[in-house]
Amino acid sequence: MLHQTVIQIRGQVNKLVPIPLPKLIEGEGTIKQAALALTELGGTKPLIVTDATLVKLGIAKHLTDALDAENITYVLFDAVTPDPTLQLVGQGLLYYQQNNCDSVIALGGGSPMDCAKGIAAAAVKNVDVRKLVGLLRVRKSLPPFIAIPTTAGTGSEATVVAVVTDPVKKQKFTIVDPSLVPAVAILDPLLMQGLPAKITAETGIDALTHAVESYIGYHATAQIKAYAYDAVKRIFANLPKAYADGRDLEARRQMSVASFNAGVAFTRASIGYVHAIAHQLGGYYHIPHGLANAVILPHVLEFSFANSLCRYAELAIAAGLATSEDSQIAAAHKFVAGVKALNQTLNIQADFPELKQSDIPELAKRAVREAYCDYPVPKLMNKAQCESLLKKLLPAS
Repeated sequence: MLHQTVIQIRGQVNKLVPIPLPKLIEGEGTIKQAALALTELGGTKPLIVTDATLVKLGIAKHLTDALDAENITYVLFDAVTPDPTLQLVGQGLLYYQQNNCDSVIALGGGSPMDCAKGIAAAAVKNVDVRKLVGLLRVRKSLPPFIAIPTTAGTGSEATVVAVVTDPVKKQKFTIVDPSLVPAVAILDPLLMQGLPAKITAETGIDALTHAVESYIGYHATAQIKAYAYDAVKRIFANLPKAYADGRDLEARRQMSVASFNAGVAFTRASIGYVHAIAHQLGGYYHIPHGLANAVILPHVLEFSFANSLCRYAELAIAAGLATSEDSQIAAAHKFVAGVKALNQTLNIQADFPELKQSDIPELAKRAVREAYCDYPVPKLMNKAQCESLLKKLLPAS
């Protein structure tokens, strides 16, 4: 009862704290509009936060060319690594300040997005990013901020969250504040066509996890369900296509919109045990977040099955796995089976070679603690149940 009461209170808080929507610019070649978007926001010298791989592949050049064409000076910070650390955000903040930047453009997947949000928040507050970890500790408008995703998965271009890692504690922390929602999101499928099939798969299931967890949670309003439902529909229809042919621009475009819509949904509804467990695996073993979600999702769907029949049945119809002629329980079973089949189509692994039996008690403890009273899950999981789930993910002997 305490858990449900706290969740209900948090749900009311969510309704009282408005979450903005970014201005959405989407379609082939829309990265060319970055300069105009920046100027309209009042930015004159952006810090471009990205990673060295995107620079090496020439993807960052699409952005810098667009800025060069309008004679906009910029500073490139391409030191972002997976699971950006508190120290990395601090390094980026110093770069921002030393170069007198007045705006931020995030280019990349979830890691550059998280790092850029941390830099922008620390810059406007003029504090170490550690002091911003937690809920509503920014409470100031960020400098002009544009997010340009190069993967279709994290939805960070639409969310109130930045995730940072403390490598010493082997733990991920979140900064949660409505001000972290970028002012503009540019979704250009041309930036995604060279994405490797493996990353396409993992980030795509990340987006699916966002949509599913937001749809089945206690905070799901009609608006949230509409965004999540649409995301599930687009993902099942287009992720296999994008995986099979990375140059299928229409599939890429549909996936970018699906990821955005899933981001809009989960940043309002929160997440669940898939993420709670995945965060621990990322903190301990640096397992990519999308991959962790993909492997864990079917197990959590089975765990919550009895408490989520109606929602699963609705999502089965969205995914094209069932029709209104199916009984609710039959449709719900088809949805879980459909998620497993999608994983198989995408060649998602079934376990984690990095996972150690001796780590499971601590991983389970941290996951359950993260979710308790924060995530509006349809069914509570205790430590023993979490340990049992994690044991299923141990590598086959």
